[in-house]
Amino acid sequence: MELIANISTLFTELPFCGRIMAASDAGFEGVEVQFPYGENLDNIQSVCAKYQMPVELINLPAGNWDAGDVGLAALPDRQEEFLRAMELAHQWAQGLGVKKVNILSGRAEGHAHKAMFNMLVENLVRAAEYFAEINVEVQLEVINVLDVPGFFAGDLETGLRAVEKADHPNLKLQFDFYHMARLGHNLEEAINQVGPLIGHVQFADAPGRHQPGSGDIDFAAAIHALKQVGYDGAVSAEYFPVGATAETLDWIGEFKVLLADN
Repeated sequence: MELIANISTLFTELPFCGRIMAASDAGFEGVEVQFPYGENLDNIQSVCAKYQMPVELINLPAGNWDAGDVGLAALPDRQEEFLRAMELAHQWAQGLGVKKVNILSGRAEGHAHKAMFNMLVENLVRAAEYFAEINVEVQLEVINVLDVPGFFAGDLETGLRAVEKADHPNLKLQFDFYHMARLGHNLEEAINQVGPLIGHVQFADAPGRHQPGSGDIDFAAAIHALKQVGYDGAVSAEYFPVGATAETLDWIGEFKVLLADN
């Protein structure tokens, strides 16, 4: 497993491309970006090549984030936007050479649960097939409803059931330690429950969503559980630093030891 940094939450005191350089200097092996679409693609490509920092994952555009949108995939009345979001993410995924794209379901507002679930499954299959053309794996992320009230894929059962119902070889579940902990899950049990359907891992400590060591998560046990189910992909730091990011990185050495093959 390799350790990467989410530069939408880390190193935000720096200009965007400066975050890639800072992540490299700190010892990360790559980066991910939530929504890169307002940045300069050529500049990102250049800096990533210079520092040999691949971009592992990006999110599909999630609608109007400033207006409260948190995704489109489960919203029956926003499908034209979802299709445009897929097209834009497809272009950026090719340009950045990413391995994965992450899909957000959106909030459960104004539609029957069954209609939204069916819409989500249909869109997961559509996206999985579309991104398979460029060898990019699709993820569905579960986000806890305590932090994001009304989020449709707001519990592990809904997210896992949608991925299983879609049943596509290019589709997996994005597993975030923080969101699972906030939902009250024992991480080892939840990892075992999802098993080989885990396609990407993110982490922050809980409560607080800050750096490891600021909360209660047993990262050693969780990483051991990942190994036991055969996960060997990227593990991404997606936390909100307390202070400057560079002052919150004393956990990296221990993490690299935990992630190393035994």
